[in-house]
Amino acid sequence: MNFRTLKELSERSRESGLTIGRLMIQQQAKESGRDEAAEFASMKEYYGIMKEAVHNGLTRDTTSRSGLTGLDAQRVAAYNKSSQPSLGGDAGRAMAYALAVSEVNASMGRIVATPTAGSCGIIPGVFVSSQERFGWDDNRMTEGLFAAGAIGYVIANNSFVSGAEGGCQAEVGSAIGMAAGALTELRGGTPEQAVHAVGLALKNTLGLICDPVGGLVEIPCIVRNGFGAVTALAAADMALAGVRSVIPSDEVVQVMLEVGAAMPEKHRETAGGGLAQTPTGKKLMEGLRKKKR
Repeated sequence: MNFRTLKELSERSRESGLTIGRLMIQQQAKESGRDEAAEFASMKEYYGIMKEAVHNGLTRDTTSRSGLTGLDAQRVAAYNKSSQPSLGGDAGRAMAYALAVSEVNASMGRIVATPTAGSCGIIPGVFVSSQERFGWDDNRMTEGLFAAGAIGYVIANNSFVSGAEGGCQAEVGSAIGMAAGALTELRGGTPEQAVHAVGLALKNTLGLICDPVGGLVEIPCIVRNGFGAVTALAAADMALAGVRSVIPSDEVVQVMLEVGAAMPEKHRETAGGGLAQTPTGKKLMEGLRKKKR
């Protein structure tokens, strides 16, 4: 890749006259040795899987094998339609879609890790709901996925995307940043605005621990995906409105690295602390152990 930082990504995009998504397609083809059409076709297939996961999460039984989670996306979708939700509308739909994909993951369905299985609902939630809202075709959404991938590439090479390494800020936080930056570009924002959206999003998740009950990617992972989709929409709107990340986004990524490295091991996907070690969390874990006996 001809960029290592978000600043370089923005500069290369501006210099080339390409969107971040188109630039990433070009760079990915050079990196892989395949032509751009082949790279695009592969990513388009991934987007198809994302849409399939949204649909399955809203129409099928997503009760997890543990029995701890399932069907919340359908509850939220029904509430959005039949009541007067505080959020509702497009944001409520993004939240429901993100929950749907995360519940498909928890029930052993097919998803795309973006960037991990624990954060798999955020980008599909934002992308699929936005596609329905604005009428974009799959090709445009696929280009948006390349933009998200470019952002994820920078974060992964300068910080973490793994909860075991950097806490939930690394998984959910990175996914929110990727979704926010890509959506900003999809909405017509400049590369600079897209990068600001990433910093705005990441700042809102700094320090978020990874504390899955029973070590499963269910509680609180699934609801964090729902909240994450809404945060990504907010970050994109702020950036498009002209709000800047006063602390440069690359510096925010470095702070995420610093915070993650300092995070106690019990708060990094071990189920040794946080919500996993609350009285209820321990009780649920004990119930799971008894089921396995």
